[in-house]
Amino acid sequence: MNLCLLCDEHDAMGGYLCPGCTKATVVRLECMPTLYEGLRPFLTPSSAVSQGRGGKGGPAPLPVVEGILDLRGVMVGTLEDWLSAVRQERGMRQQPAARRGVNGRLDAAVEGLLRHMPWIAVSWSEAGLFAREVRDLARSVSSTIRSPEPPRGIRVGNCPAADSSGALCGAVLRLAPGEKAVRCQWCGNQYPPYTWAQLKVWIDEDTRVHGAA
Repeated sequence: MNLCLLCDEHDAMGGYLCPGCTKATVVRLECMPTLYEGLRPFLTPSSAVSQGRGGKGGPAPLPVVEGILDLRGVMVGTLEDWLSAVRQERGMRQQPAARRGVNGRLDAAVEGLLRHMPWIAVSWSEAGLFAREVRDLARSVSSTIRSPEPPRGIRVGNCPAADSSGALCGAVLRLAPGEKAVRCQWCGNQYPPYTWAQLKVWIDEDTRVHGAA
């Protein structure tokens, strides 16, 4: 019984990578140029970096974020190394990258590996390590460029607004970042700063009543 070297599931095809892991690896390789470009906006240091205190004559800030630059370099170097290993294993003459620029090198490495994927999946004993490294690289880059969740704001309490029947709204109220008024996302009631003292009284009273119940 053959097991896929990536997912450890039975591979009825008898290769080193099952069809599912082969397809997933192909998709990850195809996404590499997009992921590479996705890191571009993160190369420029945030303006917040220069807002702190500092003395005159200190070292000038770097024009790029080194960690992101290194990650882009790792992407290119990793794929080029794997392509070189494949060509060597198959007894093929090593060819220098014909395309100019780092982007061209990345594209060439991706295209080369994609051409060899049928052989890698079926015949190469290093297929599992290769597929795992491609997966981990894609995940690392994706996690870097994924947009963080927006801050939810400060929790104020539960909305004390009542409808025509007298039923309380009870939705959680939050003061969103940059906002000057507390707005209920459920019923739409707004509580500007001059009402906050009374709002606290209402919230405390509702909490006391529900606690007693």
